[in-house]
Amino acid sequence: MTNRQLIRRTANLIKPYRGQLVIAMVSMVIVSVMGSAQAYLIKPLIDKIFVTRDKTMLNLLPFALIGVFLVKGVFYYTYTSLLDIAGQSVISDLRKRLFAHIHDLPISFFHHTPTGELMARIINDATLIQNAVSRALIGVLKDLCQILGLLGVVFYLNWRLASISLLFLPLAVVPVVKFGKRFRRLSTNNQKTVAKVSNILHETITGQRIVKAFGMEGYETRRFSATVDDLLSIIVKDIRTNSLQHPLMEFLGGLGIGAVIWYGGHQVIKGQSTPGAFLSFLASMVMIYEPIKGVSDINSALQQGLAAATRVFGLLDVKPAITDAAGAVELPPFRRTIDFQGVDFAYDQGEPVFTGLNLTIRAGEVLAIVGPSGGGKTTLANLLPRFFDVTGGAILIDGHDLRRVTMRSLRAQMAVVSQQTILFNDTVRNNIAYGDPSRDLGEIEAAAQAAYALDFIRELPEGFDTVVGESGARLSGGQQQRLSIARALLKNAPILILDEATSSLDTESEREVQKALDNLMQNRTTLVIAHRLSTIAKADRIVVIKEGRIVEEGRHEELLAKGGLYTTLHGMQFA
Repeated sequence: MTNRQLIRRTANLIKPYRGQLVIAMVSMVIVSVMGSAQAYLIKPLIDKIFVTRDKTMLNLLPFALIGVFLVKGVFYYTYTSLLDIAGQSVISDLRKRLFAHIHDLPISFFHHTPTGELMARIINDATLIQNAVSRALIGVLKDLCQILGLLGVVFYLNWRLASISLLFLPLAVVPVVKFGKRFRRLSTNNQKTVAKVSNILHETITGQRIVKAFGMEGYETRRFSATVDDLLSIIVKDIRTNSLQHPLMEFLGGLGIGAVIWYGGHQVIKGQSTPGAFLSFLASMVMIYEPIKGVSDINSALQQGLAAATRVFGLLDVKPAITDAAGAVELPPFRRTIDFQGVDFAYDQGEPVFTGLNLTIRAGEVLAIVGPSGGGKTTLANLLPRFFDVTGGAILIDGHDLRRVTMRSLRAQMAVVSQQTILFNDTVRNNIAYGDPSRDLGEIEAAAQAAYALDFIRELPEGFDTVVGESGARLSGGQQQRLSIARALLKNAPILILDEATSSLDTESEREVQKALDNLMQNRTTLVIAHRLSTIAKADRIVVIKEGRIVEEGRHEELLAKGGLYTTLHGMQFA
């Protein structure tokens, strides 16, 4: 992506706040004009008051100077406050847009993108763009206005001396360009390394149990330290570049000012210029040097912002692979069958998981899917709510192809209880009501009671208002699972997917959870993915999948009588 494209897309982010920015820009111009007036007023102050001793000017000029400072101060406050507010608003909008976009992306995207990197793009990269918006892009305009205003003053005062001074300006452009390329490269490396730091933090904090269980604290500390050292190395290079840029610009400015003093001093001695005109000219040149140096400083923030924009817009440009088709319709309430018709599927164009799979699930049926690990059981369950799309064939609900109905209406008719219980760092009440926060406490309590969770919830310090901690850390595994079952009960969806819902629980917890699941499965079409065959003995039908193919099908007793793969799996578990 070119710099022009990046700047154009960044400018599009600013459009909603262009009214504020116009006011800020006008205020900048006024500040620049007042700065030029300050420089120009030195001439009458010296010549009229200290040389000719004009009392009238003595009474007028101080008030004029005070007025200039006052006007400059008012408009300086106006443009700085408006710019910062606009910049923060832009970045707030961008973060919201990034967050919404990430949640539109398919499950497969998160298999390839570390969580820490996404966090770094939303938090760190977005902040760098804000600095570029509120300080760099607009700051360049302010400095240019100030430079042009002061150039007008110096040419008015002494065009010959001004022409000589301008010979030094091209020297200031060279380091700006050279340093800019280095800042861009360092900033890109900085942002990538910050993402690595965020990712290691996220992995090790969320995986604390495993880190401690395997005694890997030292290893993880060394890994984190090495990445932080890489980040420090990049930051040190950036600091040294910044530190070198400043004195170099100072030296170039000194060359120009030295030449002005030498030539202008000769003009004053020869009587070709007044002391006031010369001091006014010198003040203008010094003031010109500040915005030139400012452009150089801003270049660092601008390059960092452009590097961050590359990463942020790169994320925004990732197209959701699974979206509503044009003309997608609402899925009517499920009543008859779910049909897998000749379904093909492969992850990222790899080895096919399914080839020509055919399966029909009747409304109200409890269908259990079993088989060796890696056979495609969970994949089958993930295709139903369109977490992934089939690569061939079709899945139909009451004759409606899932790809021709809206995802919202499709997923509204499904509830999922998985092996990995997902709870949020929120209250028990809000975790159960997740998906429909408007539900009243009576409905939430009824769902909790049906999930055999009401007793332990009442024993919590604040009952339904108890915060469960990150991933439900304050609850046992069985309690976490019963809350997720209560959440599914409250949703009251006609299709239920149970993906290894009890496989990670101990026997006592499994017994409690199984009772809750029995309540949940009543009057619902249920797809049960199970390793523990004891949990599916009462299923209406059991499908055995091996290497993406249905190899056996029937009730528990029928499959045992066949003496096939199901019998082998059963014998392995109950030997």
